[in-house]
Amino acid sequence: MAQSLTEKILAAHLAEGRLVSGEEIGLQIDHTLTQDSTGTLAYLEFEAMRIPKVKTKLSLSFVDHNMLQNDFRNADDHRYLQSVAAKYGIVFSRPGNGICHQLYLERFARPAYTLLGSDSHTPTAGGMGMIAIGAGGLDVAVAMAGEPFFLEMPSVLGVKLTGVLQPFVSAKDVILEVLRRLSVKGGVNKILEYFGSGVKGLSVPERGTIANMGTETGATTSIFPSDEMTRVFLRAQGREGQWVALEADGGACYSEVLDLDLDGIEPLVALPHSPDNVKAVSEIEGTPVDQVCIGSCTNSSLRDLKVVAALLKGKKIADNVSLTVSPGSRQVLENLAASGELVHLIKSGARILENACGPCIGVGQAPPTGGVSLRTFNRNFRGRSGTQDAEVFLVSPETAVASALSGEITDPRRLGRFPQVKLPDRFIVDDSMFIFPSGNPYKGEVVRGPNIKPLPPFTPLPRKLCGEVLLKLGDNVTTDDILPGGSEVLSLRSNIPEISKHVFRFVDSGFAERALAKRGGFIVAGENYGQGSSREHAALAPRFLGVRAVLAKSFARIHLANLVNFGILPLTFADEAGYDGVAQGEVLELDVSALEKVLPVKNIARGLELCVELDVAARDRAVLKAGGKLVAVTCGSAV
Repeated sequence: MAQSLTEKILAAHLAEGRLVSGEEIGLQIDHTLTQDSTGTLAYLEFEAMRIPKVKTKLSLSFVDHNMLQNDFRNADDHRYLQSVAAKYGIVFSRPGNGICHQLYLERFARPAYTLLGSDSHTPTAGGMGMIAIGAGGLDVAVAMAGEPFFLEMPSVLGVKLTGVLQPFVSAKDVILEVLRRLSVKGGVNKILEYFGSGVKGLSVPERGTIANMGTETGATTSIFPSDEMTRVFLRAQGREGQWVALEADGGACYSEVLDLDLDGIEPLVALPHSPDNVKAVSEIEGTPVDQVCIGSCTNSSLRDLKVVAALLKGKKIADNVSLTVSPGSRQVLENLAASGELVHLIKSGARILENACGPCIGVGQAPPTGGVSLRTFNRNFRGRSGTQDAEVFLVSPETAVASALSGEITDPRRLGRFPQVKLPDRFIVDDSMFIFPSGNPYKGEVVRGPNIKPLPPFTPLPRKLCGEVLLKLGDNVTTDDILPGGSEVLSLRSNIPEISKHVFRFVDSGFAERALAKRGGFIVAGENYGQGSSREHAALAPRFLGVRAVLAKSFARIHLANLVNFGILPLTFADEAGYDGVAQGEVLELDVSALEKVLPVKNIARGLELCVELDVAARDRAVLKAGGKLVAVTCGSAV
């Protein structure tokens, strides 16, 4: 029977279950990836499992998020991560080496492998023909312990690409078109598999851009074939021996097919405050711009910055614009410097930032009050930039340059002839910023600064839950809404008591204090609750405040798993009347002694009873009863 590319890789890594859409499967994981924002907690969890060494083929720890060292906290976390890596056999990428997804694609991604990363944009590696999935840190810690990663078998949505991209239209515009068609929840429990003649014209960095931002559809992951373009990229990285040809069989079946003619795509932009709020750049030309930021794991490859340098050569940015450029890796920066192209960026007036996530995660470069910021990033949620009333637009590097030069949103096709940009046959490669395991027993101590606090205790689920609806929300609540990014909050990622004070900080400033005073309670929300980041802190911090259930119309995949991992019931309303039948401040009572699929909920204030569903696998029910996955794993009741 003809197989899709997805089915081939999943079948080769299937540890438990059947490849039937909607059924639970367990996958053996080859590689794991963490970054410092989520990594400290993931390694605290791994330490709690008392496993002497990681059991994957390769595990990597990157430092790329918490780079602003205003005080000791981030620096202490970096020392902790480096010592943990040395003790447990993990490759450590030093601060300043670059963004995890860019670095992984350059130096470690391998066709036909599986990757689990504690960052939602881990699917970037799908541009290399991998099954690369974002997850919460606890799931990654369990995978490092050698256990399978369990998930619902996604359906496979085929994206058929035909034609070729026209000048000044790039991979960013392709994924914005996909978002326009699918929305931020249209990819939930789906894998986006790209195929067709149009794939052949896309380089690995361009495929990485598309796979990276497929995350914003809610997709489990995205994947491209491993073909001659893949081989060219690996050869340039000195890794051609790791190449294998891999594609779907002829006649492979998909749950649905999305047809995209690349010839017909034009420069696009996502308007505030959602990545699927997409229009043609030509429709909103003339909007004044205050800031342009080029970089992030979506658009910081050598391909992207060569185009940027060529377009800026001999030109100056507009007086009213601040332009920043964040190279995705030290390799990208070194190659730009060696070719002389870096000077074009500098002479144009661009500000060259560190090889890191930076502005994308709200660390530095917050726009001015009410400012308009164009960013080549993957998310434009309200306040994520660090300025609550900023208007953030998502664009391609080409559109970013055109707008930085003119001072207003500008269609890049107005720039004239598109420059011919060629990637080198051989990249300058220097792996000296990676610290590889020595192979000898680690004799040092794991270094813990005073901001690194022990994990809070996790108590089993009681037979009955009774409490107040602490907050009622609408649709598409993001993890940034639940627990903001930015330098202030990021520095608290290894201190759950302190970071919990920031839960829903910009939605309801009194939430944390109220939750503690009420000794916990419930959260009620609409569709797609928890979209966005993989940050498990958005589940763990509410749990610390006493939240034991979230009642919503639907959940984003990673956040639902994180809720289960920390013993919070993810409950869905059986119908619209259920959501309407609950208000903030009302007291609910749930009998959870049996944890059946359908659970009754009593609304004490109204004297009404409604039903909610607990749509999780039996394994997850055991985790919830235990009080969370860490308890279940360490006591052996579930994995």
